[in-house]
Amino acid sequence: MTERLRVQDEDEWNAFVQSHPRGTFFHLTGWKNVLEGSLHHRAHYLTARRGGSIAGVLPLIEIKSRLFGHALLSTAFCVAGGPLSFDADGEIELLSAATSIARELNVDYVELKDTPGAPEGWLARQDLYAGFERPISADEATCLTQIPRKQRAVVRKSLTSGLTFTLDNDVNAVFDLYARTVRDHGTPVFPKALFQSLKDNFGPACEVLTVRKGGMPISSVMSFYYRDRVLPYYTGSLPSARDTGANDLMYWRLMRRASERGCTIFDFGRSKTGTGPYAFKKNWGFPARPIPHQFFLNRLKVLPSLNPTNPKFHLLVRMWQRLPLSVANMVGPFISRNLG
Repeated sequence: MTERLRVQDEDEWNAFVQSHPRGTFFHLTGWKNVLEGSLHHRAHYLTARRGGSIAGVLPLIEIKSRLFGHALLSTAFCVAGGPLSFDADGEIELLSAATSIARELNVDYVELKDTPGAPEGWLARQDLYAGFERPISADEATCLTQIPRKQRAVVRKSLTSGLTFTLDNDVNAVFDLYARTVRDHGTPVFPKALFQSLKDNFGPACEVLTVRKGGMPISSVMSFYYRDRVLPYYTGSLPSARDTGANDLMYWRLMRRASERGCTIFDFGRSKTGTGPYAFKKNWGFPARPIPHQFFLNRLKVLPSLNPTNPKFHLLVRMWQRLPLSVANMVGPFISRNLG
């Protein structure tokens, strides 16, 4: 039996996610609260039950936009969140329910992120994104040698550059730097309320680390902690961070902070294949893993391509890069909330 998640069942849902080997931070119900509260999207969180207990979950977020269409995404604004079940029947049941909702809502498509397979009638794509992760040693010297020699030299230099770092109780530094960075890349910024909501909903599992020069923020990262791993997720920096090695120091300090918290895996997240961030992560010694997405096309005839590498968005990207930061920060949240 498949049903919608009830508020009183959220703890059971999260316990199931924690117990599943493919469960991720992006399956947790905190995201439902974040995306409903800060971006005002409708959630359709589905559970499959066996004998009264949760036996499968599928977190879907409905995005409805005049500009970018109407879709169900699992999980929207995240890098993962596909169906979880301990048996094939449970997964089929969840996906059948998802397609039924898609037809009922008349959405354009359903997208399952980082999902290895799906039943007949779904289409796969795994050439757009790659994921990066590897173990990190608890021993600082060993951890440093895990970084390739050339990149290790950059990290060593940054350690003597006079830069400091802080663990922040607020989101001000990371948001300000993130907003500048995404504007420079031609991408609309999320509202600051999203960052604050993540801190409020996930508590100690959401942490901000900021590198400072003369006390002023120069690079910052909001990271998530889940089981044995740390996931740097939202990052931003000033242009001068590259010359000072601030970004490299930021990730090194995060590795050491994560090790202090008992993490053994550094999950560098996903990057678009062939981009600068993709190369940066490879330079740090992280192997690339293709990330498969599964699509059910309801009204569309071809796979969607809502990403900045799509050639039809090139002019818009260039125009956005020229906007004053204050204008980009004012307009951006009205656009970004529809991208998913």
